[in-house]
Amino acid sequence: MVQPELVDVVVLGLGVGGEEVAGRLTEAGLAVVGVERDLVGGECPYWGCIPSKMMIRAANALAEARRVDGLGGTVQVTPDWAPVARRIRAEATDNWDDQVAVQRFIDKGGRFVRGSGRIDGPGRVRVGDQIFQARHGIVLGTGTRPSVPPVDGLTETPYWTNRAAVEVEELPASLLVLGGGAIGLELAQVFARFGVRVTVVEALDRVLAVEEPESSEAAAAALRADGVEIHTGVKAARVEHDAAGFTLRGTEGEEFTAERLLVVTGRRAHLEELGLDTVGVDTSGRYLPVDDRLHVTDRIWAVGDVTGEGAFTHIAMYQASIVVADVLDQHRRAAGGADPSGTASVVGGAVGAASSLAATGSSGSAGSVPRADYRALPRVTFTDPEIGAVGLTEQQARERGINVQVGFTRLPSSTRGWIHRTDEVGFIKLVADADQGVLIGATSVGPAGGEVLSGLVVAVHAAVPLTQLRHMIYAYPTFHRAISEALRDLS
Repeated sequence: MVQPELVDVVVLGLGVGGEEVAGRLTEAGLAVVGVERDLVGGECPYWGCIPSKMMIRAANALAEARRVDGLGGTVQVTPDWAPVARRIRAEATDNWDDQVAVQRFIDKGGRFVRGSGRIDGPGRVRVGDQIFQARHGIVLGTGTRPSVPPVDGLTETPYWTNRAAVEVEELPASLLVLGGGAIGLELAQVFARFGVRVTVVEALDRVLAVEEPESSEAAAAALRADGVEIHTGVKAARVEHDAAGFTLRGTEGEEFTAERLLVVTGRRAHLEELGLDTVGVDTSGRYLPVDDRLHVTDRIWAVGDVTGEGAFTHIAMYQASIVVADVLDQHRRAAGGADPSGTASVVGGAVGAASSLAATGSSGSAGSVPRADYRALPRVTFTDPEIGAVGLTEQQARERGINVQVGFTRLPSSTRGWIHRTDEVGFIKLVADADQGVLIGATSVGPAGGEVLSGLVVAVHAAVPLTQLRHMIYAYPTFHRAISEALRDLS
């Protein structure tokens, strides 16, 4: 019988959050084993954030060049996908090789194990014929995988997920995109700007349905201006594939054809693979429920997409800081003394203070372990224009029974918007709690929508009184100055 190897912490899954936890705990002096079956770093650096934004940057450069006409001359633009594909391989992914990331963890003193790990009882993880017993616990950062909708015939076809779309070296003549969320829209716009005939099919009555209706309208208008066909309210019934390409049939007789089919209808965690049943954790859900310190159960934490709190790198990193602080605090208590590295105090103080300025029951004092607070969760859809949002939408706020006030202004009515020649899709929308006198949500849509969002995130996170926001000085002429107009409309 294989004897377990005793270590401090096992991190199962080295995506963005897991890699951060494993590296930070190793640097703090703990004996950490990091287990990953795919690529260290996860979806973000290899198929998500980094390569997709390289694609978006290239596509936006093409679009911006075409806007020279009428502003400062005339241009002819010839799209070429080859340099985009080369850059993704050479600069972002090392041709999908994670050796640099693996070595970075090893150089910190961590123990790396390649393989599929499973929990095998309290504090125990099995990877192949190796067994590790963790003194302090296990951290799960196993992420999610694309969720394939139950459409007749789909699984028998060579459909694309976002990974195949990012890895493509030669573009198809036409593309069907099944799913009108952020990823689907971003990729649809990119391919359209490189000359691909793109059709988006969405089952709900609007694209980008989790955001404000005005955001959905803005996204749809922008993509249609790039030649993308958008069909909402279409439920896929069957997918067929032959030498000519794909045919997607809807439940009401709709029919769409293209050379390639990209399926981006969501993601799910595969909890049944983790062995959580050996420690009494229910694995029937889509994601893994955690408390505000990211505990799944005693001495098991989870970070990142697997928690269902939002498939964003910044969420995974935020959660990782909380887990690091909690593990080190536990380690300090077990040792019966002060934290020798100071890491728990630094992380607990910095993150705790940031997450508790306006959160009831949170503590940000030095040495305390922060509690997760998602009230001011920022999110950006990197279409052109960018769609940034934070906190609650107007509908979400009303559903919670909040006394809602809404402020709205179109970006072209601002001086910078007029100078920039933004079209009618840009705007600032503010959602306020009239009783508390604070912002609880906001949306920023425009050429720098994600950047303008930063000030709004601070306002929501810190519960800055509306009276203070109205008396701020907003630089002129900037896009963010439109916030003051939206505040005026709010009153």
